Amino acid sequence: MVMTSRRVHRDTEAEAADPTEVEADSAPPQAEPETDHTPPQAEAQQSKFPRMPVTPREFVDWLPPMPGLHIEVVNGRVIVSPRGNPQQSWIIGQLVRHLGPIADKRDWDVWPELDVCIAWTRDPLIPDFAMGPEDAPRWGDDEILSNGLVLVAEVVSRSSVREDREDKPVIYAKGGVPFMLVIDPIAEPPTVSLWSDPGDDGYHTITKVKMGEELPIPEPVDYVLDTSAFIKG
Repeated sequence: MVMTSRRVHRDTEAEAADPTEVEADSAPPQAEPETDHTPPQAEAQQSKFPRMPVTPREFVDWLPPMPGLHIEVVNGRVIVSPRGNPQQSWIIGQLVRHLGPIADKRDWDVWPELDVCIAWTRDPLIPDFAMGPEDAPRWGDDEILSNGLVLVAEVVSRSSVREDREDKPVIYAKGGVPFMLVIDPIAEPPTVSLWSDPGDDGYHTITKVKMGEELPIPEPVDYVLDTSAFIKG
């Protein structure tokens, strides 16, 4: 019994004394090489902005394309909203129909839902309608500078009341846009307003009519807009 116990003890010591066997048994498994699982779209964004965006403008530029959505910066706030509802789209079509011939006579273009860069802040806005020279200055490949436009228009919806009635008129005025139309089908009664005489504190003149009345737009547009065009039926 004792001899057997000693042999077992010696055998155990011999096994423990074999450094090769101990190291082989205790060596941790080697980690497999890491695989980069970054999506291609994210890689493109990282190459475009090597650091995280800091300003609202940088954040908007950092976002991937979002078809069907408006992404704007209004007084430091990033606002994401759906494209116009059927009523808005119909009114925009009426603007194109009535102001398009005026633009043609003056070698101007008209744009529904144009990407605009505000000249004094470089913030992006998307007016529902815009009109200006064919060679209006660009900001990059996709945006037109606001001070190259002649007129912009916004159609008020229930989700854009504050921006269209209060915030954007000041921004467009400071951005050098001579005229802004605000078509307000949800007002009681519905109205159409022309904002003109821009300055650093906003537009100095507002001409408001009930929808259905005529609204004169001064030079260089020089056109009397029949706002009954915005009443359907």
